[in-house]
Amino acid sequence: MLDTNSLVSRRNLLRSSACGFGSLAFSGLLSQAQGNTPSIVHQNPLAPQEPMFPPRAKRIIFIFMQGGPSHVDTFDYKPLLAKKNGEELEFKDSRTIAKTGKFGKEKVMQSLWKFRQYGESGHWVSDLFPEIGRQVDDLCFVHSMHTNGVAHGPSTLFLHTGTTNLIMPSVGSWINYGLGTENENIPGFITISPSSSNGGPRNFSNAFLPSHYQGTALGRAGQPANKARFNNIKNEQWSLNKQRQQLKLLQSLNQSQLQSHKEDDELAAVVNSFELAFRMQQYAPGLTDLSSESKSTFDMYGIGAPETEDFGRQCLLARRMAEAGTRYIQVNYADNGNTPRWDQHSNIQKHAFHAKATDKPVAGLIQDMKQRGLLEDTLIWWGGEFGRNPFLQNGDGRDHNPKGFTHFLCGAGVKSGFSYGATDEFGHEAVENKVHMHDMHATLLHLLGIDHERLTYRHAGRDFRLTDVEGRVVTDLFA
Repeated sequence: MLDTNSLVSRRNLLRSSACGFGSLAFSGLLSQAQGNTPSIVHQNPLAPQEPMFPPRAKRIIFIFMQGGPSHVDTFDYKPLLAKKNGEELEFKDSRTIAKTGKFGKEKVMQSLWKFRQYGESGHWVSDLFPEIGRQVDDLCFVHSMHTNGVAHGPSTLFLHTGTTNLIMPSVGSWINYGLGTENENIPGFITISPSSSNGGPRNFSNAFLPSHYQGTALGRAGQPANKARFNNIKNEQWSLNKQRQQLKLLQSLNQSQLQSHKEDDELAAVVNSFELAFRMQQYAPGLTDLSSESKSTFDMYGIGAPETEDFGRQCLLARRMAEAGTRYIQVNYADNGNTPRWDQHSNIQKHAFHAKATDKPVAGLIQDMKQRGLLEDTLIWWGGEFGRNPFLQNGDGRDHNPKGFTHFLCGAGVKSGFSYGATDEFGHEAVENKVHMHDMHATLLHLLGIDHERLTYRHAGRDFRLTDVEGRVVTDLFA
């Protein structure tokens, strides 16, 4: 007769051998699988979720200026640059240290553009951005931004995902995961004309989050915005009725599989993506059709003028998506080159071309959103991956500067006509009320009613979050 008392179970074997490391690993795997199991596999995972606390904003429009616009030539007025122009002074520059292992003297370079004070707040803005300058009383400037990385790739990834080198979910994916979508007929996270370089699809990726939460691309960089469409939105072969019959069959098969594979996030994503794709056939074309917009609206965004036509359309599309209930919208002023648009290591004069292309569209977006009452619950966020140095490079350019630069916010929950933080007298390094990119991410989530320390996802044995183990909410920015 078999002595059952002498048998060793697999669980006991794992617990007793090799110091119990097998049992620890097994427990971790079970915990991870349990943590990643969809709580409701038969319902839409993008259904609206309750925020953790009362939100100040319901959605965000992020206007991404790829390449790093120079803050000392745009919104961070430094009169000392003119006084010291041409002098060789010592700067402890991150980029120079990264390249040479030391730092030395650099030749100060004044701004090529005159600064003027605008609005009741009297904020200084250069002649590059006169239209945005007229909106300063609605803006909240953060002049003390600093970030990780000194090259475009790492710094762009950090701006979009909170890391310089790991495969991590993007800001929009975290928001989609935390709040769901306001409108089940369109994606909760849309990126307009994204670039394929300097982060590329990782800038709107879901990474290890379930696939429901990835960004949906509308057009691509290098393609005219008037041709931007959602890919594969039309089925030219089958009628909607026949597609619905096919969808019902597929959904019944997938639901049967989900009963026995409840932990399969990818399968759950397929089930819901089919439904969303079917609904988008009816609603998405209207979202991108601007024919109903008035001429005065087109003029407000600069649509029709050669310099502003393209980005004006992108900004108007962003307004329509915010109006329809998309949670997070990226508007990319970007291209697909290794040298991004605002990256003037020489010929800083080309900043004027990019400012001309974006100034009126961004100002138009702010005006239009305000007139329609959309700024009451929508936050606009403008910025690049870093700024540029106050000293000369290659005769007439500026190098990257991650140590101090400017972003601005506008709309729901933030102060108007307000400036926060400061760089030093040359604009080289943030010195007052410093705001790290992790802090900006934490603040954006807070405005949406999300605690950045509690919005986590278990992956590879640990809880990940957008701000990793850092970040503070900058409450001084709140109205």
